[in-house]
Amino acid sequence: MESHKEKVRKIAEQLKERKSSAPLTLKKKSVSHEVPKPKDKKHSDEKLDVSDLDEIIHIDAEKRICIAEPGATFEKVVAATIRHGLAPVVVPELKTITIGGAVSGGSIESMSYRFGGFHDSCFEYEVVTAKGDVLICTPDNDNKLLFQMVHWAFGTLGIITLLKFRLIPVKPFVKVTYEKYETLEEYKNAIWEHYTKKDIDFMDGIIHSPKEYVLSAGDFVDKAPYTHSYDWVRIYFLSTARQKEDYLRTSDYFFRYNKGVTNVHPKSLVGRLLLGRFINSNSTLKLANTFRKVIPSTAIPITVDTFIPFSMMEEFMEWYEREIGHFPLWCVPYRVMRKYEWLSDEFISNVRDELFLDIALYGMRKKDADYYHRIIEKKLIELGAIKTLISTNLYSEEEFWRIWNKKNYDLVKSKTDPDNIFRGLYEKTCRASRGLGR
Repeated sequence: MESHKEKVRKIAEQLKERKSSAPLTLKKKSVSHEVPKPKDKKHSDEKLDVSDLDEIIHIDAEKRICIAEPGATFEKVVAATIRHGLAPVVVPELKTITIGGAVSGGSIESMSYRFGGFHDSCFEYEVVTAKGDVLICTPDNDNKLLFQMVHWAFGTLGIITLLKFRLIPVKPFVKVTYEKYETLEEYKNAIWEHYTKKDIDFMDGIIHSPKEYVLSAGDFVDKAPYTHSYDWVRIYFLSTARQKEDYLRTSDYFFRYNKGVTNVHPKSLVGRLLLGRFINSNSTLKLANTFRKVIPSTAIPITVDTFIPFSMMEEFMEWYEREIGHFPLWCVPYRVMRKYEWLSDEFISNVRDELFLDIALYGMRKKDADYYHRIIEKKLIELGAIKTLISTNLYSEEEFWRIWNKKNYDLVKSKTDPDNIFRGLYEKTCRASRGLGR
């Protein structure tokens, strides 16, 4: 902890001594897992180096608690905790997603049908404000609203410098059974049955087409007759259609999508034999960032994570098939754990479902990408649905603050970043990311 305190002291001092109110962006060791945005103003911002905040401070195996810095990747955290027979409650799909990024951007995965997002397993943050104040935030102390509002805030309310989060017991292997369905009704019934019974450890799926639905039902097991890894030649989402069941080492299960979810490259056997070992989400994002000035906008695929109320899935899928029609889709059931403070009162008051489905559209290429981003936003508003802000966002400011909680956000922002050096949430995710405004 002494080393950590010294790192935080240096960051706080730099912020206290800073005279400029110009936008400030954090320099991190790990690549951002947002969709590449070549025009994003963050690329030319002044940088604050926080790249050394990437250590695991302590693992309490008895209490099942991990204390770590925000730049620690899930690959690193899983490797450390699994030695104690433990793992984070929710492990996002990519190895280089950081625990801080998972809180700020809202990461989920196949245990989310029981436990919500990774942020729902966190119970304390250390946050450095724009003025250099170091705050301890918990759900029930004086900074309890800040604790809730940093979720999905994309770093606009301060710098998370330490996290404490819960761990769960794990076994060496995961057995996955691939349940196959021909209709959305059958698929929904199966999801709901597993959700209500809580009879499996993991649940996600791939919608390969309007007539081919696969639900991946996973369980921890002590032994496995064989294991598969999807870190080279094999492509996981394709295997869900071909196989009836599968066994993976637990760490391989957590990162089975690390080479891509449904947007895997290269796809050919020869290509994967030659390059599959080296190409993953991290390397692809690094290349996109390095060559952002010369990459045409049409080369960036449409990527959207939508959260659809369970009761609205039929209407959404009927519309989606008619207006968009891109398959496959990733489906991750998500349990709403509380009335989240970062969502507006209007939005929360209309939430009737305790279960949402994250329907993730990855890798679609269209000439008029903005058209598709916009019609998806409009449909989500109509359905009382939401999306993550990692992709292109075209919301008007009025639409945006009908979904996110402006009152709570402004209240916290006025205390933690009164000069707006981290930009506002709407500014950062809807304007600056597209090269507009501040």
